[in-house]
Amino acid sequence: MPFSHPWLLALLLLPIGLAVFAHRHGGRKIPLPFDHQPLPRARLLGFLLKSADLLPLLLLAIAITLLAGPRRFEQPRNERQLTNILFCLDVSLSMTAPFGSGSRYDAAITAVNDFITFRKGDAFGLTVFGSNVLNWVPLTSDVSAFRCAPPFLRPETLPTYVGGGTMIGLALRESEKTLLSSDSGDRMIVLFSDGESYDLDNGQDLAIAQSLKANGIKLYAIHIAEGGVPDSVAVISNITGGETFAAGDPAALKSIFSRIDEMQKAPLKRVTPDPVDFFQPFALAGLGIGSLYLLTLFGLRHTPW
Repeated sequence: MPFSHPWLLALLLLPIGLAVFAHRHGGRKIPLPFDHQPLPRARLLGFLLKSADLLPLLLLAIAITLLAGPRRFEQPRNERQLTNILFCLDVSLSMTAPFGSGSRYDAAITAVNDFITFRKGDAFGLTVFGSNVLNWVPLTSDVSAFRCAPPFLRPETLPTYVGGGTMIGLALRESEKTLLSSDSGDRMIVLFSDGESYDLDNGQDLAIAQSLKANGIKLYAIHIAEGGVPDSVAVISNITGGETFAAGDPAALKSIFSRIDEMQKAPLKRVTPDPVDFFQPFALAGLGIGSLYLLTLFGLRHTPW
C-alpha cells in the first residue's frame, strides 16, 4: 500500500517498543499477603488485562499510520478521447439558393448545431469561406458561439471579399493549420459546399490530400446542391480516409451526420488509475479500538488491593 509520507512509518517502532516493555515489566511490584497463597490463577483474566493495556498502543500505531497518509489506486477506467472537428462552411452567394423550407446555408448551419448537440465531449471549430477564409469559432468544447453564428454569417450579409467566390483549396489549407494547433485527439474536417473550386485544379487536390493525410486529418465532404460531389473534392476525401455525400434535401442532410457519427466514433483510452486517500478502514479500526478501551475502563483493570 502506498503512503503520502512513508518516512513517518518509522515512528511505529515507538508503540512496538512500548508493547515489548509492558510485556516484560508488567505486573504488580508490591507483594501482598495473598501472593504466596495457593490460589488458582485466572489465566483468562490475565490475558484480558494485558490485552487491555495494549489498546492505547494500538491507537497510537493507527494514529501514526493515518499521519503517514495511506493511499490506494482507483479502479482503472476508460476515458473518451477528444476528437477535433472543424466545420468548413461555404458562404458564397450560391448558398442562398432554396433548399427545403429555407436556403442551403440555413440547412447547413442547422445541421451543424444539431450535430454538436448530441456529439458531446469533442472540440468543435467553425471556418467559413468564399473568396477568402474567416475562422469564426476556434476549436473549443464550449459550443455557445455556434448558437449565435447563423445571423452573422448569412451569405447575403457578409462583405463581398469574403463570400464572393468558392475557394475550397484555400479553405482546406487554412482548416489544416487550425487543426494542427490542437495538441491531441483525432482531427477531421466536415466540408459544406455547393460548387466546384478552380484552386483544386492542376494537381492541387492531390497535394492538399497528401498533406491532410500526413497530418492525420480526414475530410468528410457534403455537397448541398444538385448533382454529385466534384471529383477533386472526392479525391481528397478518399485519400484522407473520409467520405463524400450528396444532400438532396434537409432530411438527407441529417442522415449524413448520423452516418459521420457512426464512422467517426470517439475512441476510448485506458486511463492510469490515480492514487487517492484511503483513511476509512484505519479510521474505523481506531474508532473500534478506542470504544473497546473505553469500555475496559469501567471494570477490566488491575485491583489495587
